[in-house]
Formats: sequence, structure tokens, C-alpha cells
Amino acid sequence: MLTRTLRPDEWPGAYPLIAQLRTLSREAFLTSVQIQTLNGYMLVGAFNDRALVGVMGCRPVHTLARGFHLHIDDLVVDEQCRRAGIGKALLEFATREAQSRAMGAIFLDARQEAIPFYTRHDFIPHTSPSMKKPLTS
Repeated sequence: MLTRTLRPDEWPGAYPLIAQLRTLSREAFLTSVQIQTLNGYMLVGAFNDRALVGVMGCRPVHTLARGFHLHIDDLVVDEQCRRAGIGKALLEFATREAQSRAMGAIFLDARQEAIPFYTRHDFIPHTSPSMKKPLTS
């Protein structure tokens, strides 16, 4: 298992995996990744025998409330490859990245069904609820 940051020419190959998690067009995905990289966003791939089997999007963030931390925006493993340690490898990449930058924590927003996975990998629930105010209908 190899985990590494994807090059821009590899981003299109990540779309089929992201599409298993998010409902957006290939064009919207590529545009969003390009824009987010301006703020330090990284698209990380997990490879098994040269096949891309997992993807994680993460970015450095610094806030008054949370300090300097890594935020994982997306983590998805191909449906055919789940329970093979790929998600764990991506989280280990995130941990090494955060530690190498002297970040204090890793944050993410988890879907309810993914919480057991994250708790198995030392994530704990955070007391601050996530809120949203839609500005368009």
C-alpha cells in the first residue's frame, strides 16, 4: 500500500472514487480541487498495485478555537476494497502530515455510519456541533 499526494494530472483518476461519496460532476470536482489547492488543500491517494483505491482530501487550517490543525474534508475507499486497511493507511498519512507540520490535532466531519471507523482510529467526538446557514435555496 502506497499513500502519497496526487499530482494535478492524477486528479481526474480520483473522480470515480469521490463520486462514491459526493454527488457532483467531474468538472465541478476538478474545479473545486483546483480552487482549494490555492489554500493548501491536498488530494491524497492510496494505491494498491498501482490502482488508486482510496482518496482523501485534507487541508491545513488555523483558527482561534482549534489552533493549527489538519482538516480532512473527504475520505473514501473504493466499495470493492473496503475493510482492507486502506482507510487506516490514509488516516496514518494524515497523522504523519499533521505531526510533520507541528499541528495540534486532526478534525473532520463524519457521517453517522462512519463514526465507528474513526473511533477505532483514535478520533473522539468533538463537543462543538457543526452548523450551517444556507444562503441559496
